[in-house]
Amino acid sequence: MKTDTIAAIATAMANAGIGIVRISGEDAFQIIDKIFCPKKGSKKLSQADSHTVHYGYMKDGEKIIDEVLVLILKAPNTYTRENTVEIDCHGGTLVLRRVLEAAIKYGARAAEPGEFTKRAFLNGRIDLSQAESVMDLIQAKNDFALQSSIRQLQGGVKERIVSIRKRILHEIAFIESALDDPEHISMEGYGERALEILDGVCCEIQKLLQSSEKGALLKEGINTVIVGKPNAGKSSLMNVLVGRERAIVTDIAGTTRDILEEQIDLNGITLNIIDTAGIRNTEDKVEKIGVARTEEYALRADFIIYVVDASLELDENDERILNFLSREVKVKAAALLNKSDLEQVVTEDLLRRKMEEKGLEYPIISVSAKEGTGISELEGLVKEFFFQGEVSWNDEVYITGIRQKEALQNAWDSLMLVKKSIEDGMPEDFYSIDLMDAYEYLGNMIGESVGEDLVNEIFSKFCMGK
Repeated sequence: MKTDTIAAIATAMANAGIGIVRISGEDAFQIIDKIFCPKKGSKKLSQADSHTVHYGYMKDGEKIIDEVLVLILKAPNTYTRENTVEIDCHGGTLVLRRVLEAAIKYGARAAEPGEFTKRAFLNGRIDLSQAESVMDLIQAKNDFALQSSIRQLQGGVKERIVSIRKRILHEIAFIESALDDPEHISMEGYGERALEILDGVCCEIQKLLQSSEKGALLKEGINTVIVGKPNAGKSSLMNVLVGRERAIVTDIAGTTRDILEEQIDLNGITLNIIDTAGIRNTEDKVEKIGVARTEEYALRADFIIYVVDASLELDENDERILNFLSREVKVKAAALLNKSDLEQVVTEDLLRRKMEEKGLEYPIISVSAKEGTGISELEGLVKEFFFQGEVSWNDEVYITGIRQKEALQNAWDSLMLVKKSIEDGMPEDFYSIDLMDAYEYLGNMIGESVGEDLVNEIFSKFCMGK
């Protein structure tokens, strides 16, 4: 582990009211003594009490750089568990660079991306799941993702994994002890007892695995594709959802020829909305490309919104769309009867019968993109489809990372091998091998058994200064 002193700009590189430069490491206080001049007195900051704020000037030699506030934070009660200095200066990009350059000139080195959090992990302040939640917290796209990240940062995942690992370790220790001292520790009937214990452990792991699907949707958003024939109101619907004129709306069929993407917050749930070209039979080469892209995006979606113009009769273009949805699309979908503010030509019953002919059972919602009605029903449908009606927090833990999901799945597979060995009447030493594998896989989640390369890869994805 590197123990030198690092420095980085911890705020965005943009003109702002205030900016922060962070220094962490054994020589942090010696460095700040060389570049800080207090407004009053001559006391060195290396002699100051921990968790105190000091007013003065940053300097490079005799040259004043900025007027600043400096926070002194002494180990181990800091983010990194190292001596830490945070310099609050004016938020100009040039000022921030000059302060950082001064820190580096007098003994620090430029921090790597995520190195402050990496040191917090390596110094035992946080586990790996908490470290990963830091970046999730920074990148949270909605309130639910934010709360999930905070829950992990507070140790929610770690608590569950540590508890499961303790139970597995207890069984490993029992088996090893019994094999080493069979005269005093009996294994009679152990297989049945072990199966009961494993059922409980597997149930907990299964709940965490099931939460990963929700977790991914909360973190990344639901990829939602709007399809329909030209002029059905797809672009108008997108504008209503986005809350501004994102897509051009005209009475001319085929106005939208390319893919428009936008991210919206639907009352706390992120939808990655994609407005597509209207699907119809056309000889226009450009429009044909747009239709092909529409079908391609629909195949990769999590959720499809099929928009039907309720003021016009269903035609061959609707027939083509329904055929495509019934043959190719296997994801969740809903049909929106748009233009409900106009006289209805297509009713819910008519559309439902038409869909049933194609083997489709999509819920139908009447909406008016023009008047903004029916959106709350769409929101409720999304929650029902993807979150069983609601997203509840309390003590619930969501697995949001692919790495964590893979570790859980590997642990589950190892425990299934233990159960099979018991059911097949295999010797007890077979149990402990797979139990130990499960124990190690779970340890990967919280960083107790991971290699340096993986740690470096994880933290390389962090932003600079964090």
